[in-house]
Amino acid sequence: MLDHTLRAAVALALVAAVAAPAAASAPAPTPTAAASAPGASPATLLSALKGEARLSYPVADEEVRVTVDAHSTYAAGSIPTRSWGTFRISHVIDGRDYWGDFRVDCLTTGGPTATVTGRLVRTSPGHPWRTHLDPHTRMGLSFHVPERGEARVGLSGATAKGAPLLTTCMAPAADMTVVDGGYALRDRNAEKPRKAA
Repeated sequence: MLDHTLRAAVALALVAAVAAPAAASAPAPTPTAAASAPGASPATLLSALKGEARLSYPVADEEVRVTVDAHSTYAAGSIPTRSWGTFRISHVIDGRDYWGDFRVDCLTTGGPTATVTGRLVRTSPGHPWRTHLDPHTRMGLSFHVPERGEARVGLSGATAKGAPLLTTCMAPAADMTVVDGGYALRDRNAEKPRKAA
């Protein structure tokens, strides 16, 4: 039992320390009127990232998935004035799904790329993150969602207990490929959503 628990903790720590991929094809996010964000004006620019995918992972009988529904508004420049939404990181080991839900605190976009950060708000029962991480730790995801070619995702690790939080809007390079599923990305400057083919 202890060996299984340690194996699960090591595998989950690996997922949290390694970059994860994302993006095959998925339905484009529905264009959300900027006015739907409280306090937004008609001139406000909107970015959105939505989808779910299984990522490449070196252990054949394990499965890593990332689900995201993130949005942000911009007035001017590249720093969002407001970000909201959720993402989930899921890792299936020996048939058991260990997942963590995050509340988005930043979505930035630029062409075919995006970064998302969020604070951990909930986990599956018995998840090692409950004891190995500080409550409400922050993690970051990066996405590369090209119109053609391979989509990828990167996943930051969680900082150690007592260590400073990851800075908002920060994430590692997107280095894990999407195996199944995908993401759709709307950049604040784009006329239409982008999705991987």
